[in-house]
Amino acid sequence: MITKLPKWVEYGAFVLALSAGIVNGIGLLGFEHQAISHLSGTATLIGTDLVNEQSVKLIHLSMILIGFFAGATLSGLVLKDGTLALGRRYDLLLLAEAALLLGAIYPLLNNDYYGLYFAAAACGIQNGLVTGYSGAIVRTTHITGVITDLGLMFGAFIRGEPLNKRKLVLFTVIAIGFVLGGVISALIFL
Repeated sequence: MITKLPKWVEYGAFVLALSAGIVNGIGLLGFEHQAISHLSGTATLIGTDLVNEQSVKLIHLSMILIGFFAGATLSGLVLKDGTLALGRRYDLLLLAEAALLLGAIYPLLNNDYYGLYFAAAACGIQNGLVTGYSGAIVRTTHITGVITDLGLMFGAFIRGEPLNKRKLVLFTVIAIGFVLGGVISALIFL
């Protein structure tokens, strides 16, 4: 699948991973210290809050998850199939993502939870868009899968299999973009 993706995908993946790293960094540095671009920790905290009867926090965390889900749902609604092609309305989704991120600024500056929900929805749009056109090969809102894929590749390489250089470059670019997004978020957070 990776060999079928156009070469420019690396550039787009870097920019999207960079923006997701920035969004997530702002969320983690902000008033709630909340991860936004990925949901594993959020889902785990929802489970612990169910047991600990923390209803206010449970609602907040559920809204983050619902926001991300709603964004991914919008991507699924707009995109007709998983093939990367011109005219597939990626522009509409990227504009919706940008609008949500711009809409998140004012509430976040005022320590209002709604900003986190808008940012989570934007990340859901992005994750749905990228997953939809890459067949889950490219992920830009989190790097757990990317690091796992790199580990699998290197394990196979040590075992004697050839290294897929195209995947190596793509996954490395995504990881660097996400980490660099964290750096930029720390610089602009103030």
